[in-house]
Amino acid sequence: MQRNKQLHEFLLNRAEQLTEEWYESLDKTGSGVYASTDPNVIRNLKAQNFEFHQHLCKIFVMEKEAFFKEFDEWVIEIGRDPEHLNTPTHLIMREFLRVREQYMGFIKEYVDSLSAPPSQELIDVWKYAVIEAIDVVMTRVVEEKTNHLNERIEEQQQTINDLSSPLIDLPEGKALLPLVGDIDSDRASAILENTLEGCTTKKVDHLFIDLSGVYLVDTLVAQQIFQLINGLKLIGVTTTLSGLRPEIAQTAVQLGIDFGGINITSNLAGAISMGTN
Repeated sequence: MQRNKQLHEFLLNRAEQLTEEWYESLDKTGSGVYASTDPNVIRNLKAQNFEFHQHLCKIFVMEKEAFFKEFDEWVIEIGRDPEHLNTPTHLIMREFLRVREQYMGFIKEYVDSLSAPPSQELIDVWKYAVIEAIDVVMTRVVEEKTNHLNERIEEQQQTINDLSSPLIDLPEGKALLPLVGDIDSDRASAILENTLEGCTTKKVDHLFIDLSGVYLVDTLVAQQIFQLINGLKLIGVTTTLSGLRPEIAQTAVQLGIDFGGINITSNLAGAISMGTN
């Protein structure tokens, strides 16, 4: 235990040296945070690395569970840091592995400084502890980064879905829903939810749905489009479809979807003309 405390102090006293040596040896020709020339980014990167060393050397004086729990705050910070989010993951992993080699060298330096060297078994325990700790932290950082990026992608996709199904106000309680591009099941669900909510909020009583810009739907999507029409009917909204392409109509027929009671026109101009009569 005493040797562990001494090793902890040895490494802690060299944390700043570890950071400076690491940064000086960085390959700064790549991309992301490690290649930045912004003084503020560099300063923050060094501070993050220094904090990493302050945490890591505690592996020799803390219980493992408490050690990783304390380290997790740093992991979350790095995994969600904008500069690291814009850095290729393989470069982040490369730097963890380089730091691991740094520690192997410092453990050797510590052992060589002792007048009575410890057993090889104890040296191996120290090395394994460092390797395991860095591997776990590296994996957690990559996991946190991936999860955060996936959250951002989902948010962006939701925004795209919202923007790709705009409800356009028309006079006298009417509105237009122009649909363009391929509609997958996620987008179809967003259209269903946003349109029902929008028609209720805007007090729409007649909605024109233009499908002339839709080229591909699957059977699930066709069902959801007609679920939308049925949902609108339940809240008192009359629906007129325009631009219904033959392949979409054929899919609907194959599904046994009933067109009865649905106003259908070949184009949007005809739909609006019908709605104004």
